[in-house]
Amino acid sequence: MILGLPSTLYGLLHTLLWTNPPTKPGAGSHLTFHLRHQHAVANDSRVIFSDIVPEAFSFSEESLFTVPTQGVRIPRPESLQQFHSARLNRDLRATSNVKWQDWDIVAPDITKRSTLLMMGKMAFNTYAADNKTAGEWYDLSGEWKSDPFGWLPEDDGMRGHIFVSEDNSTVVIGIKGTSAGWLVGGGGPTVGRDKKNDNLLFSCCCARVGPTWSPVCGCYEGNYRCEADCVEEALKEEGLFYPLGLDLYNNVTYMYPDANIWLTGHSLGGGLASLMGATFGAPVVAFESPAERLASQRLHLPRPPSMDHLVHVYNTADPIPMGTCTGVTSLCAIGGFALETRCHLGQVILYDTVQKLGWSVDIRNHGIKLVVDRLLADNRDWKDEFNGEKEDQDEKKGLFSVFRWGWGRRGGEQDEEDNTKYREVPLPRKAHEVEGVDGVCTDCFNWEFGHFRNKSLLTTSGCH
Repeated sequence: MILGLPSTLYGLLHTLLWTNPPTKPGAGSHLTFHLRHQHAVANDSRVIFSDIVPEAFSFSEESLFTVPTQGVRIPRPESLQQFHSARLNRDLRATSNVKWQDWDIVAPDITKRSTLLMMGKMAFNTYAADNKTAGEWYDLSGEWKSDPFGWLPEDDGMRGHIFVSEDNSTVVIGIKGTSAGWLVGGGGPTVGRDKKNDNLLFSCCCARVGPTWSPVCGCYEGNYRCEADCVEEALKEEGLFYPLGLDLYNNVTYMYPDANIWLTGHSLGGGLASLMGATFGAPVVAFESPAERLASQRLHLPRPPSMDHLVHVYNTADPIPMGTCTGVTSLCAIGGFALETRCHLGQVILYDTVQKLGWSVDIRNHGIKLVVDRLLADNRDWKDEFNGEKEDQDEKKGLFSVFRWGWGRRGGEQDEEDNTKYREVPLPRKAHEVEGVDGVCTDCFNWEFGHFRNKSLLTTSGCH
């Protein structure tokens, strides 16, 4: 299936569709998903879909996921027109002009290890078109169905899969992360565009790491000064993944107008999922993604009262989400990546693999398969009895009050001896509390961002 409607029409359809709340399965239930579509970006920057025919597709019966759910409240703008008007003002203070409404949504229950496991497997499977290559697909029998997108050999843009629940009430958009043979995901035709998106979204100034680097846009002004307007203009370039992701999301709402939409992804895919979730007010579970808060500011995304629906899962031995894979001698820089940000949006579920498991900080700990197999699987290194933490009865109840559960032994059940409950996964905490100092997280602290040149010269300075 190829959806060729103009983006403006998609936006109108999405605005109209948003006037009615999506269907709401019972909170605390389990949703079974199926792989229904592949999605990708063609060379002419169109978002295209490829439907899966169950009878003909070899893994249709092996691509099912069951995910526990919970009821949450997520603030969304009264209208997308109001949201995008605030963005066009290019001033974060315009957020005050956006009126937010709380929506009751069924979201993935991130207090359950099984939820993170299933979402992690979805994120991993986005790196492959199907299960025909051994070792590139998780057998998800009896759980979710999905559809892949953008997998023609010549397609070099954003790729992924769309998982749909059996009752069509919930759709999960899975976005592929960076394909780089030395890192994760192998090579392939998307390597160049993946790297460009990484270096625009997660670098301080157009991937200007050192004097020998060729930046991805001409915004560097010398002496650690960066032209702010120039970087923001560069993020508008046609074919970049964030605007394509907006079209993708609108396509999905057009196809499933009554469904709840979730997003997931690993690395670059997780960062894009979070930016899309921040735009549309959709639940996100992202794995090992570079920090995207600075990118959200440069994209002028209005800030809702809460962003707890954006959840980042990563481990302390991975230098990329930790923001420590930096400098000209780092392995990221040697590979041509400037992943310099360290402040995420929303909440963080942090696996302290350095202190608790003795792992060394190594870029090889970035892979999603390692997270799935060694931290989330049944035979994982992160054993329940190793890190059982008691539930804090005094924790405040809030938007995601159920998050007071974290990692625990015996699957979060009560201890037979003292009736104590234990967490299944690490306690989700506000990103700025985990990543900041005294609750304040700072990106690119040694850079100065401002207006250092005549604005009339921006269009000729190499920003695009």
